Amino acid sequence: MKSMRDGFGEGLREAGKRNKNVVVLTADLAESSRANLFAEEFPDRFFDLGIAEQNMMGVAAGMALSGKIPFVCSYAVFSPGRNWEQLRVSVCLTDVNVKIAGAHAGFSANADGATHQALEDMAITRALPNLMVLAPCDYEQTKKVVLASAQINGPVYIRYHKQKLPQVTTADAPFELGKAQVLKEGKDVSVFACGPMVYRSLMVAEKLESKVSVEVVNIHTIKPIDKEVVIRSVKKTGKVVTCEEHQITGGLGSAVAEVLGESCPTPMKRVGVKDVFGESGEYEELVEKYGLGEKDIEEAILKV
Repeated sequence: MKSMRDGFGEGLREAGKRNKNVVVLTADLAESSRANLFAEEFPDRFFDLGIAEQNMMGVAAGMALSGKIPFVCSYAVFSPGRNWEQLRVSVCLTDVNVKIAGAHAGFSANADGATHQALEDMAITRALPNLMVLAPCDYEQTKKVVLASAQINGPVYIRYHKQKLPQVTTADAPFELGKAQVLKEGKDVSVFACGPMVYRSLMVAEKLESKVSVEVVNIHTIKPIDKEVVIRSVKKTGKVVTCEEHQITGGLGSAVAEVLGESCPTPMKRVGVKDVFGESGEYEELVEKYGLGEKDIEEAILKV
């Protein structure tokens, strides 16, 4: 059990070792986002701008225009939530090389309640031109996402979680931005998942093995989505379930539905938060209450 945010911090520190142009900005949340791991190693390349997320995004855009590779770190509800307009105009419109790291995504800011739970971040970022949107599934993949993002030119949004979660991938597992991963082959239904929902989907697929052959696909790159893998899987199975710790509107489920609507209309169920805000509680309690548990995935698979 490891936390994605630890993978983010370690990946950020390694990216700093590999490239002296990597800099990190935060809005008074260095430890929570794990940007502190970078700060300890490279204090002269770390900037805490205080609780001023909109200003932070503008500063990052200026640094990128000066040849730096800034990683902007905060809770996802604040960045890209609070500073979405600066992200849109200063970063995406000008297509500058800024990486936005949204910590505590989904329900992982569980005790802080609805104001801190980012359940809309994929929707508001996926709509922006020039912006890649990433949702790694575990600690190891989060490290790889950070390192890969630092090596490409252009805006990137990375959402990651706080909780310690089971590992799905390994350090040696192949990884490429924009390329979905078929983690389990199946022939009856395709389950497309991202973030912590990948592990839950795999557990359900194993449980149902004697009844239903489930193909589980990790969609770590939400935008641009891997249309080729989605269509190939769906043409084989003929049925689809999407799983995300996010509103069912505008996130992974919507992205998959858009692909299928244009290329391969298919019966589909979406597992996600159904147009409501969260509340304070234990993480697993919130997952179950809001319909994101293994029983909910199983029910969707059997219904579709």
